[in-house]
Amino acid sequence: MIKSGRSLRLARLLKGGHEPLLLVPMDHTLTDGPFTDAQRYDRLQSILAANGADAIVVHKGRLGLLNPLVYERIAVVVHISASTRYAPDPNYKYQVGDAEDCLRRGADAISVHVNLGSVTEDQQIRMMANTADACDRAGLPLIAMIYPRGPGVTDRSRLETVMHAAALAADLGVDIVKLPLGGPIDEMRQVVASCPIPIVTAGGAQVPDVDFNQFVANVMKAGARGIAAGRNIFMSADPTAKVREVRKLLDANYVGAPIRASLAGAIADQTVQAGGLLHSSLPLLDQRGVNA
Repeated sequence: MIKSGRSLRLARLLKGGHEPLLLVPMDHTLTDGPFTDAQRYDRLQSILAANGADAIVVHKGRLGLLNPLVYERIAVVVHISASTRYAPDPNYKYQVGDAEDCLRRGADAISVHVNLGSVTEDQQIRMMANTADACDRAGLPLIAMIYPRGPGVTDRSRLETVMHAAALAADLGVDIVKLPLGGPIDEMRQVVASCPIPIVTAGGAQVPDVDFNQFVANVMKAGARGIAAGRNIFMSADPTAKVREVRKLLDANYVGAPIRASLAGAIADQTVQAGGLLHSSLPLLDQRGVNA
């Protein structure tokens, strides 16, 4: 059987599932403006490529400015959602690129952003679904970062909304979903067990090194496939040392695919034995994620 370009590129990005994935988003410049000068931005990309990062996330214009040596050593994910902090509704993410154009520019994968529960949720979900179809035609993997963020989720629990975000990505044809994992390890394991596609966690705002390192270890022990961390790496005092440290933490705490499957089964078994629910407002799921 001939594999599609999308599946081949996805397997290369995930390294066959044998190693955890370290994504470094550098697309903050569109939303928040520059976080450093242009020369240091270029140096940061070289540092990431040489010290353990697997991919960077940028907007399409940055791909053409990329050092060829960096492009040879690291995958480039092009983010096609946008908004700025000055917008009346910064939670409204709109499309600023398409899969075919990004493929011509040299992208290895596409990324979109959806804010679950926002006022414009319908438009963002439609954008994600259409992009999934376009990625299939272009042969590019799709990563979706989905955050419960907006008036529609203010009275909902973190576990419920993050699990729903994971399901949304899987249902609409996304290859990898980036989620704001957090809280107890057992809750994060429930999210991972509920989702049939790889999960990477958002690194979040910059925090002290000791807190970030513990967070990385915890999400990996929960079964995440990797992490998408930007500010906690490139805003650190020594980005070279930090990306190496994060790489080591990922490798040391990575839970392989067979173990993730056994964790999913154990969680389901424990839930059945307890006669309870994964969450009070969620139906019980069996090991395949089917309503029991």
